[in-house]
Amino acid sequence: MSAIQNPALVLNADFRPLSYYPLSLCSWQDAIKAVFLERVSVIESYDKEVRSPNTAFKLPSVIALKDYVTPQRKPAFTRFNVFLRDNFTCQYCTERYPASELTFDHLIPKCLNGKTTWENVVSACTSCNLKKGRKLIQNTEMKLIKKPIRPTSIQLQNNGRNFPPNFLHETWRDYLYWDTELEN
Repeated sequence: MSAIQNPALVLNADFRPLSYYPLSLCSWQDAIKAVFLERVSVIESYDKEVRSPNTAFKLPSVIALKDYVTPQRKPAFTRFNVFLRDNFTCQYCTERYPASELTFDHLIPKCLNGKTTWENVVSACTSCNLKKGRKLIQNTEMKLIKKPIRPTSIQLQNNGRNFPPNFLHETWRDYLYWDTELEN
């Protein structure tokens, strides 16, 4: 059994996922270790089990932390979080792209002493970024979808709900709430 098979969904002590995007998962090995260390409770299990010489143990599919973890109030400024804040959408042409096809665009370009901050950086496709170049937006014919802000962790979590993962085990569905319809 490979380590990437049978991951466990990790819920906070309030039975909400620690994060939606990326979805809070851990390997079955880490889940079993956490159970034996009494850090988590098993909420749901897979049909598969692992065996030791003395016992058999069903693989946890959903676990909940016994101690509540307070989410960070201010998310870190990272490329991924900027893209997530902007819903992986170019803030000029309004097209959605995978993260690998998005770039940072500085509203006040770095060559004009623009800073790399939440309020000065937006997601842009390569084409729009090149089109804007080193100009201020008001010196172009381009329009910005929305003014960039510093998001809260809750805003990023809510945006993450727009992007369900490729794999969702049936035992997870009662604990996840997505903005898009889930297929069976």
